[in-house]
Amino acid sequence: MTASSRKIFVTNALPYANGDIHLGHLVGYIQADVWVRFQRMCGNTVHYVCADDTHGTPVMLRAEKEGMSPETLINRVHGEHLRDFTDFGVAFDNYHSTHSPENRAYAEDIYKKLREAGMIETRSIEQFYDPVKQMFLPDRFIKGECPKCGAKDQYGDSCEVCGAAYTPTELKNPYSAVSGATPEMRSSEHYFFRLSDEKAVAFLREWTQATNADGSRRMPPEASNKMREWIGEVGENKLSDWDISRDAPYFGFEIPGAPGKFFYVWLDAPIGYLASFLNYAGRVGIDVADFIDPEKAAAAGTEMVHFIGKDILYFHALFWPAMLKFAGYRTPNFLNVNGFLTVDGAKMSKSRGTFITARSFLDHKLNPEWLRYYFAAKLNSNIEDLDLSLDDFVAKVNSDLVGKFINIASRCAGFITKRFEGKLAASDAAALDAFHAPETLAAVSRAYNNRDYSTALREVMRLADLANVYVNDQKPWELAKDPAQVERLHQACSTALNQFRALTILLKPVLPALAAQVEAFFGVSPFIWNDLDKPLPAGHAIQQYAHLMTRIERKQIDALVEANKQTLGTVEAKPAEAADTAKTTAKKTEAPAKKAPVEEEAAPAEISIDDFSKVDLRIAKIVAAEHVEGAAKLIKLQLDIGEERPRQVFAGIKSAYDPALLVGRLTVMVANLAPRKMKFGLSEGMVLAASDASGEVPGLFILSPDAGATPGMRVK
Repeated sequence: MTASSRKIFVTNALPYANGDIHLGHLVGYIQADVWVRFQRMCGNTVHYVCADDTHGTPVMLRAEKEGMSPETLINRVHGEHLRDFTDFGVAFDNYHSTHSPENRAYAEDIYKKLREAGMIETRSIEQFYDPVKQMFLPDRFIKGECPKCGAKDQYGDSCEVCGAAYTPTELKNPYSAVSGATPEMRSSEHYFFRLSDEKAVAFLREWTQATNADGSRRMPPEASNKMREWIGEVGENKLSDWDISRDAPYFGFEIPGAPGKFFYVWLDAPIGYLASFLNYAGRVGIDVADFIDPEKAAAAGTEMVHFIGKDILYFHALFWPAMLKFAGYRTPNFLNVNGFLTVDGAKMSKSRGTFITARSFLDHKLNPEWLRYYFAAKLNSNIEDLDLSLDDFVAKVNSDLVGKFINIASRCAGFITKRFEGKLAASDAAALDAFHAPETLAAVSRAYNNRDYSTALREVMRLADLANVYVNDQKPWELAKDPAQVERLHQACSTALNQFRALTILLKPVLPALAAQVEAFFGVSPFIWNDLDKPLPAGHAIQQYAHLMTRIERKQIDALVEANKQTLGTVEAKPAEAADTAKTTAKKTEAPAKKAPVEEEAAPAEISIDDFSKVDLRIAKIVAAEHVEGAAKLIKLQLDIGEERPRQVFAGIKSAYDPALLVGRLTVMVANLAPRKMKFGLSEGMVLAASDASGEVPGLFILSPDAGATPGMRVK
């Protein structure tokens, strides 16, 4: 690949300036950083930027709670976030803030051009208002008694006790979670981006399904399918206009010509990509227009690539490209979408000690490159959740990185420095063939470029196995005992070290810090991809070998988990809650309400194997999911079980799952349940879910098979 053959502007999703970076965040940032490092090793020019997402009500209220200005809070968090990213090897060219003059200028310019294009309109809406704090309240800042079960202190959108979903106006005895005051219904004029305009719908229908000039897709197939569902087929229009304004008080940018109205945080957040790039470009002399002006970008052949999590796909695949298009800016070439992180098969949990921050991981002296390798070894280009199995984490790192990779150098380097003045001999060319084979290198390169890191690393570990077989066959520790074998010893150890060098080059995008140590050991300039073309020659001098990586001890992981546990009996106020009123303070001192005794469920009657065999359980892939209008508990699912068309199933899991996050998951369904006619449509089966009858473990948990299962497989 020739130097600078590609010119790429790369961004990561902006972390919100209201919390710490945790291991779940790092999945997407590590994925992007690996891709950027690979591109640069191939000679491509990459500008990699990010920023803190700083605006909105939660930041404003947290700053107030901590007795500081929002600006002081976001400056502190900015330093913490950048420190954590840097320590995990995520090397942004620029890490900026959405609370910046560049972001204000771009937000105002885009808004002005959208208004001139007829894509902005105003209309009056009604919502709850806090008369004490004198602010309109988002749903999560309103609390009261659940209209279904009567539980107290529930949020304005769902009940954490019974799982019911509702609107804030349905709450009994509502109060503001900010001040404790009883909210009032008030109307306010809001500004809307006309996403439902036929021009926007037509553009998005084409853009979300189209490919780039080189034939590559704009987003993963699962995302394109989701867009088709959200937009609707030709002749349909499922999109709604987007409320882009918020009323004062609000921490953000005031809308030009609209006193007391502010841009909603999700309007200026993605604009932060452009702002960070502009801030960086001004320092290094880049013409920003070559990357964001449609005509100049096309002429310059530049690319814009976003790495995001699936929870913000809606914003990045619909709102963002439509805003750019109708404001006259270029649209992204590609959206890479990663899934969520689970730990030991479950959502991260503070009570189990598996909600782990990046800083806690580092404070417990765990090597960040252990995590980079583990994540990369499980990442591919699909929108799949990634599970951090702590036992597997220990085993895989110790086996692959220490037992296979590092082991090669540790067994051979000492002989070169002690017996041969630190100089290599000519290598055994035949033993290096596999490490320089064009088809092998092309396969690894293609996998990295396609973000299929798991495939790339499987191939690298296959080569590591070959290197270990070579060392075991040569037995340098035995050759060293025989003076007649000195030349063979020299060649065997030199060959093994050249194999180790090739493996390091292949692993460098994933393990940059370790690769830098290996570069120093060999006394060479930073590795590039083309270095794989040839080994180090005879006479090349190496440095004294120092051990490069230690094994993970299980006790380190146990200590990390224990340190992250919280006492289950402790209930802390949510960050958004203020503690400056008598009502809120009193609530904290009240003894927790006792739960009513739960009647023990009677044990189900025994059944025979013949009874069980009558139930046809099938692996099902959720290909579509959406809320059911007018239903408090239901989500409508389209399930692929290997038949000609998907099955439609209504599942009572609305309290536990966001439909957008279910698409692409595998689950288990009863396939031979008689179809049931419901007021919302025909339900053609049932998905399986677990819940705790005692109520001690709140929530519903749909069943998920292990990786490898495919739609239609029989469960037996």
